[in-house]
Amino acid sequence: MKSPVSSALKRKASDLTGLSVALTYDLRGGYLEQGFTEAEVAEFDSESTIESLETALQRLGCSTERVGNGIALAEKLAQGKRWDLVFNIAEGLYGRSREAQVPALLEMYGVNYTFSDPLACALTLDKAMAKRIVASAGLATPSFMVVQDPSDIDDIHLDFPLFAKPLAEGTGKGVDRNSRIETAGQLRQTCVRLLEQFNQPVLVEQYLPGREFTTAILGTGTEARVLGTMEFTIRRDAPSADYSYEVKEQCETYVHYFAMPDEPLREAVEALALDSYRALQCRDTGRVDIRVDAQGRPSFVELNPLPGLHPTHSDLPMIATQQGMEYTELIRIIVSSAVQRKESTTCRAVRPVS
Repeated sequence: MKSPVSSALKRKASDLTGLSVALTYDLRGGYLEQGFTEAEVAEFDSESTIESLETALQRLGCSTERVGNGIALAEKLAQGKRWDLVFNIAEGLYGRSREAQVPALLEMYGVNYTFSDPLACALTLDKAMAKRIVASAGLATPSFMVVQDPSDIDDIHLDFPLFAKPLAEGTGKGVDRNSRIETAGQLRQTCVRLLEQFNQPVLVEQYLPGREFTTAILGTGTEARVLGTMEFTIRRDAPSADYSYEVKEQCETYVHYFAMPDEPLREAVEALALDSYRALQCRDTGRVDIRVDAQGRPSFVELNPLPGLHPTHSDLPMIATQQGMEYTELIRIIVSSAVQRKESTTCRAVRPVS
C-alpha cells in the first residue's frame, strides 16, 4: 500500500544537501556504564539506532555532529555552537517534563529542531493530561482517575476491570501481569506498589479488552497525514496478556506485528489517531496507541511524540516499511517537515525598534 503522505512534505533529497544537523539523544549504554539499571534506561536509544539515523542523514546530504544528551547540548550551546537543525530524540532523565527539556533549551537559543515543542512533549508524557486534552476535543478515551497518594484509592468509582500504570513512563514500564485489575484489593495493592516503585502518580483507567493498534502520523497541523497502522497480538504464553515492559523487551518472541487489515474499523482508528495528534499539536511525526473497547469502538490510549527510530525494531520505521517507505525516506520527510516550518514559529517575541 502506498503511503498517503501530503504533497507539501514531498521534497527532493537534494534540498537537504549541506544542512548541518546535530543529533541529540540519550544513549542507553552510556547510562548503564554510570550504574543505571536496564529498566531505568529502557526508553533510551541504542548505538545502532544512532548509527542508522546518522547514516540516513548523511545519505540525504546533511553534515552531522553527534552531541548526546541535554547536558552535552547545553554545554555546546553555551560555547556558541550552532547548527541549521537539531534532530532531537533525547528523552531526558528526570521529571514528568523531561522530554520537553531539550526542545525548551533549543527554543531559548533560537535553534530549529525536529519533533514536537516543549508543551506537546510535556503534555503527552503525562498520560492524564494528554487524555484530558483528547477528551476535551470530543475524542474517545477510557474514563480514568489519577492516584497521587494511597488515600486517593478510596475515591475511585470506576467499573472493573481497570488498568493501572505509572503516569509518566514509556516502553511499558510499570506494566505487568498485575496491571489489569479485577478487585478493590488488587487495585490498592497495585497502586501502592507503583507509587513506591516509580515515585510518581498512577493512572487508573477503564480496561479496554479489544484489539490493539499503533498508528503513525507524519507532518504538522493541517498537513499532518496518517502513514499507516500496525496491529499486534500477544502470544498466550507471554509473561503478560497486555503490552507490558517484559513483553516489549522480548517482542520478537511474544508479539506478532502485522498491518491492520483494510476494513471499516481502520478508518475509525486512523481518524481518531490523526484527530488526537492534531488536538495535542504534535509536529513532524508521532505514534498514537489505540485500543478497542468492549463495544468495539476505538479509544485513544496515549501518544508518543518522540517515537523510536531503530530501522527494524521500532514501531514507526516498521509501519513505514509495511507501507513501502524506506528508512532514509522516512528521515527525509521528518527533516523536511522541520525545515519547512522554521519561519512559521508562533508566539515569537516582538523585538523593540532600536
